[in-house]
Amino acid sequence: MALLYINIILFLNLGGSEVVLILFVVLLLFGGKGIPNIARTLGKGIREFKDATGNIQKDIQNGTSHLTEQINEQIQEVKREIEKE
Repeated sequence: MALLYINIILFLNLGGSEVVLILFVVLLLFGGKGIPNIARTLGKGIREFKDATGNIQKDIQNGTSHLTEQINEQIQEVKREIEKE
C-alpha cells in the first residue's frame, strides 16, 4: 500500500512539503476518525478498478486468440496450395 502512495507522489511530482500540506488539509476536513473510512473506501475502489482491468485484459486475450487461430488456419491453407503447385 505504501508503494502505491509513493508511486502516486512520484507521478504527481509532489515534494515533501506538498504531501504534508495535503495530509494536513485532509485531517482538517475529515478528522482523525474519518481518515480510516476514506482509506478503506479508496482501497476498495482501487481493488475494483484492478479487477475490472484484469477482466478486460482477459476478454481481449480471449477474443484475439480466436482470431489468431483463424489466421494460422488460413496460413496453413495457403502453404498447402503453394505446395500443390
